[in-house]
Amino acid sequence: MINFSLLKATARSNWIIFLIFFVILQMYMTIMLGMYDPGNIDAMRQMMETMPQGITDAFGYGGTPTDLITFMALYYYGFIIRMFPMIYCIILANRLVASHVDKGSMAYLLATPNTRVKIITTQAVYMALSVTLLLFINTAAGTAVSELMFPGEMNIAAFFKLNLVAILLTLAISSICFFFSCIFNEAKFALAFGTGIPILFFIINMLQNIGDRFEWLQYLTLYSLFEPHSIVTGKQEILLISLVFTAIALLLYSLGIFIFSRRNLYL
Repeated sequence: MINFSLLKATARSNWIIFLIFFVILQMYMTIMLGMYDPGNIDAMRQMMETMPQGITDAFGYGGTPTDLITFMALYYYGFIIRMFPMIYCIILANRLVASHVDKGSMAYLLATPNTRVKIITTQAVYMALSVTLLLFINTAAGTAVSELMFPGEMNIAAFFKLNLVAILLTLAISSICFFFSCIFNEAKFALAFGTGIPILFFIINMLQNIGDRFEWLQYLTLYSLFEPHSIVTGKQEILLISLVFTAIALLLYSLGIFIFSRRNLYL
């Protein structure tokens, strides 16, 4: 149900963006690993306590690291792994669909002997594969770097579990971006909703971390379901949230394909 020629062409036209975001994610991964000092965790905790509590809570740094995996869960997966993959999804969704429609280049794709369903399904498959591959390679590279810097320190099983949930969360976010890219003819509207909703989720999550007064906001964002510190310490079961993220991704990708295949395109 996909066109492999289009899939390869899409990969060729977007590989630089993929590489840029991989480098960014891996750079922050390496920096965070470099900040870890297994013999002086108390000093690192005291350093974080010197920052205003509102800021540390908003960025998800409010927990207490006890080892390498909890340190990374708090200071890398609490903020970095939410923000940069979200930005990648926003950019990619716009480039794959809305930008083609807005510029008229979608007409050339539709002029080929391929159905709308095949074209948009190919774009959806590329987006889902790209997001998954980006975070999978980042996981593999992070595992290798952590073993080089701190042999035997990383809890590999917990690290993989954490990254699996991060991948599923990002797929759910990517499906939101892709869905809105499919339903609007103009890129500005696709960007307004496809960008606005994930960013709103992100901001709401920061606000609900600040204090009890904003705790009710957790029901308005997907990010509140992803609790890295609780996942690696075994306090949060990942099966239910993984199913929720998977269901959202499948639903919105499918709806995007369905709507795009049947709506009027002003090319």
